[in-house]
Amino acid sequence: MSEAYVKRLFAILLDAVTDKDPQVQEQVCGALCALGESQPVEALRACEEHLRLHEKLAHPYRTMILRVMETVVCSHVGELDEDVARASILLASSEMTRVKELVCDWQQAASNVLVAVGKRFVSSVMEEMLSKFQPGVLPHHFVVQTLANLSVSNVFGMVPFLTSILNTMVPMLSAAKPDSMRVAFCCALQRFSESTLEYLADLDQAPDPTVRKDAFATDIFSAYDILFHHWLQSREAKLRLAVVEALGPMSHLLPSEKLEEQLPKLLPGLLGLYKKHAETVHVSKSLGQILEAAASVGSRTLDVQLDSLLAALHAQVCVPVESSSPLVVSNQKEVLRCFTVLACCSPDRLLAFLLPKLDTSNERTRVGTLQVVRHVINSAAAQMEVKQPFILSSMKLPLLDTNSKVKRAVVQVISAMAHHGYLEQPGGEAMIEYIVQQCALPPEAEPQKLGANSEAPAADSVRAISVSTLYLVSTTVDRMGDVLWPYLLEFLVPVRFTGALTPLCRSLVHLAQKRQEAGAHALLIQYNGNVTLPSPYAMTTRLLAVSSSPYLGDGRGAASLRLLSILRRDIHPVLGQRWATAIPLLLEHLDGYTEETLSRKEWEEKLLTFLRDTLAVVSDNTWICQLSLEMCKQLPNYNGTPLEKNFLYKCIGTTLGAASSKEVVRKHLQELLETARYQEESEREGLACCFGICASSHLDDTLAQLEDFVKSDVFRKSAGIFNIFKDRSENEVEKVKSTLILCYGHVAARAPRELLLARVESDIFRNMSQCFSTKDPALRLCLARSVCMASQAICSSSRGSSFQLLRKPELVAQMMEFIKAEPPDSLRTPIRKKAMLACTYLVSLEPALEGQAQADLIHSCLHGVMAVLPEPEGVDGHQEPLYLDTVQALKDLLTSLLQRNMTPQGLQVMVEHLSPWIKSPRGHERVRALGLSACLLQYFLKHLRISALVPFHNLGLLLGLFSPRCADLRPATRQEAVSCVYSLLYLQLGYEGFSRDYRDDAVEQLLALRDGLGHPEPSILFHTCHSVAQIIGKRLPPDQLISLLLTLFEGLGDPDKNCSRAATVIINCLLKERANVLLEKVPEIVSVLRSKLQETRGEHVLQAAQHSVYVLAARHHAAVVSSLLGSPLPFDSHTCTLWRALAVEPGLATQVLGLLLEKMSRDVPFKESRAFLLSSAPDRVATLPPLAATCALYEVASAPASGPAVLELYPQLFAALLLRVSCTVGVQLPRNLQAKERKSASSGLASRSLEPCSSAVDALQAVLLRGGTDDVVQHMELEGGWQLLRTSAGHEEGVTRLASAMAKFAGPRLPLMMKALFATQSSVYEIQRVSSTAFLAELLSSNMVNDLMLLESLLDNLLARQKDTCARVRRLVLRGLANIASGSPDKVRAHGPQLLTAMIGGLDDGDDPHSLVALEAMVGLARLLDLVEAWDLRAVLLHVAIRIRPFFDSEKMEFRSASIRLFGHLNKACQGDCEDVFLEQVVGGLAPLLLHLQDPQPPVAASSACALQACRFALRMCGPNLECEELAAIFQKHLQEGRGLHFGEFLNTTCKHLMHHFPDLLGRLLSTSLFYFKSSWEDIRAAAPMLTGFLVLHVEAERRPQVDLEQLLAALQLLLKDPAPAVRVKAAETLGRLVKFA
Repeated sequence: MSEAYVKRLFAILLDAVTDKDPQVQEQVCGALCALGESQPVEALRACEEHLRLHEKLAHPYRTMILRVMETVVCSHVGELDEDVARASILLASSEMTRVKELVCDWQQAASNVLVAVGKRFVSSVMEEMLSKFQPGVLPHHFVVQTLANLSVSNVFGMVPFLTSILNTMVPMLSAAKPDSMRVAFCCALQRFSESTLEYLADLDQAPDPTVRKDAFATDIFSAYDILFHHWLQSREAKLRLAVVEALGPMSHLLPSEKLEEQLPKLLPGLLGLYKKHAETVHVSKSLGQILEAAASVGSRTLDVQLDSLLAALHAQVCVPVESSSPLVVSNQKEVLRCFTVLACCSPDRLLAFLLPKLDTSNERTRVGTLQVVRHVINSAAAQMEVKQPFILSSMKLPLLDTNSKVKRAVVQVISAMAHHGYLEQPGGEAMIEYIVQQCALPPEAEPQKLGANSEAPAADSVRAISVSTLYLVSTTVDRMGDVLWPYLLEFLVPVRFTGALTPLCRSLVHLAQKRQEAGAHALLIQYNGNVTLPSPYAMTTRLLAVSSSPYLGDGRGAASLRLLSILRRDIHPVLGQRWATAIPLLLEHLDGYTEETLSRKEWEEKLLTFLRDTLAVVSDNTWICQLSLEMCKQLPNYNGTPLEKNFLYKCIGTTLGAASSKEVVRKHLQELLETARYQEESEREGLACCFGICASSHLDDTLAQLEDFVKSDVFRKSAGIFNIFKDRSENEVEKVKSTLILCYGHVAARAPRELLLARVESDIFRNMSQCFSTKDPALRLCLARSVCMASQAICSSSRGSSFQLLRKPELVAQMMEFIKAEPPDSLRTPIRKKAMLACTYLVSLEPALEGQAQADLIHSCLHGVMAVLPEPEGVDGHQEPLYLDTVQALKDLLTSLLQRNMTPQGLQVMVEHLSPWIKSPRGHERVRALGLSACLLQYFLKHLRISALVPFHNLGLLLGLFSPRCADLRPATRQEAVSCVYSLLYLQLGYEGFSRDYRDDAVEQLLALRDGLGHPEPSILFHTCHSVAQIIGKRLPPDQLISLLLTLFEGLGDPDKNCSRAATVIINCLLKERANVLLEKVPEIVSVLRSKLQETRGEHVLQAAQHSVYVLAARHHAAVVSSLLGSPLPFDSHTCTLWRALAVEPGLATQVLGLLLEKMSRDVPFKESRAFLLSSAPDRVATLPPLAATCALYEVASAPASGPAVLELYPQLFAALLLRVSCTVGVQLPRNLQAKERKSASSGLASRSLEPCSSAVDALQAVLLRGGTDDVVQHMELEGGWQLLRTSAGHEEGVTRLASAMAKFAGPRLPLMMKALFATQSSVYEIQRVSSTAFLAELLSSNMVNDLMLLESLLDNLLARQKDTCARVRRLVLRGLANIASGSPDKVRAHGPQLLTAMIGGLDDGDDPHSLVALEAMVGLARLLDLVEAWDLRAVLLHVAIRIRPFFDSEKMEFRSASIRLFGHLNKACQGDCEDVFLEQVVGGLAPLLLHLQDPQPPVAASSACALQACRFALRMCGPNLECEELAAIFQKHLQEGRGLHFGEFLNTTCKHLMHHFPDLLGRLLSTSLFYFKSSWEDIRAAAPMLTGFLVLHVEAERRPQVDLEQLLAALQLLLKDPAPAVRVKAAETLGRLVKFA
């Protein structure tokens, strides 16, 4: 590119800077920068010239150009010559100072250019700046700022100039009046001072090592004088802050004597600014710099000012820190930096000031002081080392503060102390205890004092930081090991430290491990007379007890067990090996569960097993007794945690069980009885468990101790009661009795079975019976539980079945009394459940209950459960567990009673007790009674043992009782009734001699019927009853029929109407009445039947009517059909019922369907009439006879029994109904029926639409379902095909989906169906020809056609329709021919010429104004090309390519997609054998295809989610024909379907290879791309310049002359004025790429 073109390119881009769109502006600037990268000098000249020639250009645009210049200079400052640099300096200087007013963006951009140039040409910049920085003349604001910034960016270059600059600037200071100017001077002085200090710090690398600090002292002091004494007094806050920021670094350049002289005024002056400024960080930072300067010269003034400094700084540090305010946080850091300086200078005075502040009660003062103390402990450790005792003693009051903020600060101070050896001093233990106390705070309720303005930390922050601190100090500070061990052990047992157990245990484990590593064989704990350390027994008890709730306190169970594991040798020497294997197993168990999933019962049992194993390993009675003593001693510690106390009771029982000293055992048991808190239920349970566990080893001693206690005065309500109970009320005595009763129960449950039987009546039941007269519910529950436990224990004994329990009648009677005493309508306590469970075990013992006693027991228990009102169901429909458990207890009791008399008579007795509840008018009682009956029958059947064939004499009675309940109002009752029938029939089979594992097919059907009774329709319900009756009839012995019928007759009066109707159904089925009456006049009979049905709604009337119609139609089917067709439309429900009755017998149904087909096809389907004279098209109104026949056909076909008839007429029915559907699309009802339809719809009575097309679709669905092709119906429903069939727009697609479904699911039926549809080719109705063609065309997509050898006939039929006058038919013919590619691809070669001829004819179809036939031809060709012979395709290849090319840019998305996809298939078909003529078409289509990757329509675009992405596919297919492996590989990699495409990256790579391998194509590609600059689609217009830009970017140097730069620049310049911002962005981007030609 010549220099002229470069200038023009820059000019075009610079003119485009004024674009109104920010993105375009950004891209233009990017293009200018890109050009500047290649031509930096020309870029700077062009920018300079543009700004010089366009004086009136607005400053925002001038700013953008200056920023471009800055970018170019920063990147290429080393390439610039003096002239260009000089020109840029002059331009930037002029732009910066053009106006006196401040225009910050513009002037800042110019200033930045000067600073960028100054990095290399500092002398030239300084020359220009100094020309505008004359003595006595106030300079421009940005001149000063430029000098300031330049001093920072080029320290070594600028510092040598600073003496002269300061000499000129300092006299100006007094003349500077505007505050903005003064701020600029302050900023400059700050930067000059900082750069000077940096220069002096690196003097060995500086170009002039002779520069000294003294050279700046005079000017800096003069400036300081003005800034401090004059400007600092300004009212403008911004200026004061600027002065403050400058004074900090300036103080380091002041002479020492001047600094010492000024400090008495300077420090108070700065401290006074704290009161004037909210943002104090700048004051603090400057103050810190001044203090460092003063300290560096050993100033004595600091001592004088120290008090005021400390007070001011302390006030700053006490300001609450807002985490969301970075300035406040920064100020705190700067203030603490000041304290560090003061701590190093005057540590004594600092502490004398700080430590008394700790005694104040003010929260902020104390928190701030603690922060400073912590900071100086860390930052001035050497100075603070000798002050450690003093600091420790000052922490006493803060340790007592309850404020959360103070606590947090104290913990942080203690953490710092730990790292610096403070805690090793006397008083350090108090700090450790404090940390542990904070660890023990409950996470959800830390005590806080919240003031009105308090910003309290999170509730658990104090505890969290304390836990973290304790662990870190334990693990990371080596010197703390001897301090913390074994001191931390003292906090394990005290209750107040319970919350800290987890962090304590973790720290102790770490400390112990470290000590073990140091001395592996030594004991970890050396008591040496240290009485404050807990004993091994105390630690074992404590850690084991808290482990029972393992997830509390951040997982203290695992932490406690780990500590026990590491202390195992200290607990007892012999436990080392055993605990080393047992405790990891416990920890592994915990790891496998969460707090929600862990079973507490299972976990406690594992811990108790661990304890028993430990006691067995130790096997030392003295040690065991000592452990039990410690456990009893710690019991009161757990009064607030009942679960852990309950577990500790179990541990005591386990430990006492292992003790061999009977005296110790009895002593501890007595103490437990005397000290127990009987008011607490959990404690009563725990104590009882303790006694039970102990009794497993010491039964006699345990019973003796309980006996002694029973004989005490507790059970006598007198004033002389045993001393420990003398103040207790009667209620408390009842609690004591409850506990003792529970103790007896647990003792019986856990006692050795061989010892229990001898003691159970004399010791256990005898003492229990003394409390039977109680009225206290809690005591009654305990009695029931204990009797249950004792009875269960007896039953589980090896001699339980023969054991004679003499107290059995008394116990059963007492349990009955407990049940009767409960409120009959509510269930609030588990007394009933426990009493029934006790009775369950009792009745299985000897002696057997008498008949009346057993009847009373059953009666009492049934009344105690059945009458309970149902509770509302809980979440997800679940019932209360107490109710479910109680019902289960009742079932267990009844089955236990039945077990003692497993005969039909015994079963009858049980059912007689249940019978009143089975017939109860209350639904919940029936549900329960049927459930119990089903349970008893299942039990009877499961345990049936028959030694001889005997009759089941009461089968009929029982079936008559249960079978009508199959129609009960409640679903659960119905299902249970079927279960009862099921069990009874198998019982009958058993009595007939069949084996128990025999399965009867008829009876097994009841299971399916039962499952369907959950929520059935009424019609299904009574059909199920009929099915149940049929099954009963098959298996009922003849001698039982009379008793069954008699029972069912009684059921007709059942108050539940459903059950009464069910009895009717079952009776009718069993009697099997025969039709023996014929009527002479069928129409009159049908009319009478219909009127009867309308008058009476009884089920038996309906059944009679259906049966009568069936009998009549069997002899006079034509008359019955005609009569029923004469019924008014729409058919009412009774008429529909009668129609369905005609389908009962297949032969009759076939005749009826034939008549209906004839009536439906004989008349015209509609008549045309104009509703308005001026209407454009006539309305189509349905005729009534075919409509009525269609509705009747639906009713007949919907009957299940019509299946055989439908199968016989399946092809005729399908074809007729498909044509009926097609010719009724859009057809209206007659006006009188429209009014009826609206009326029924508004009243909600219409069950089915009478609309002609919908009724035809419904009939077609019914035929398909009844014909066994329900898969077709379901598939169509899922695909939305039925809805499509009903609409004019979707009818064709609906027929297509129907054909696909038929081919898929009903292939064998196609031949006869096709034969019926072939006849429609000559139909006078165009829509019928369209529908049949669509159906036949879709069949060709299925291989089933080929398998059935129907392909030739189908092809001939479709080819014959190619000349149809209807364009839709012709289009569907082409679709069908193309479908061969899917259905019979192996047949395409044989018919290739025919198929290609038809498709070419479709492409050239001139009679279709919308070119839809051509579109179908393109789609079809794309499918066929891969399958036809190569020589057949070669003849038409070029013709097709030329014919489809205009469609690439069609306005219609479908045509673009189809044509581009077909182009891809053409390329695919000739891969490896591409003729030059076709290659020209490939090359010509390459650019359009690349650009259409940005097509705005999804099916064409590269970002589409559709199955076939046209452009991607076409380009992938073009790749191999271009004979460029790299290009083909790129197309394959980037254009895969479903993969995201980065268009710019792809286009760049493609163009790179195109220009490398096909440089001759440059001209053609550019001209095509330029053509698309005028595309009507914005996305294409944006893509075209991208293609152009990448092409010219990668063109080889020798090919560049092929590019018509004049034309290209003109086109891009025009695009820069495009209305779409995206297009303008891409045009600017492309202009930037023309740098290749520069």
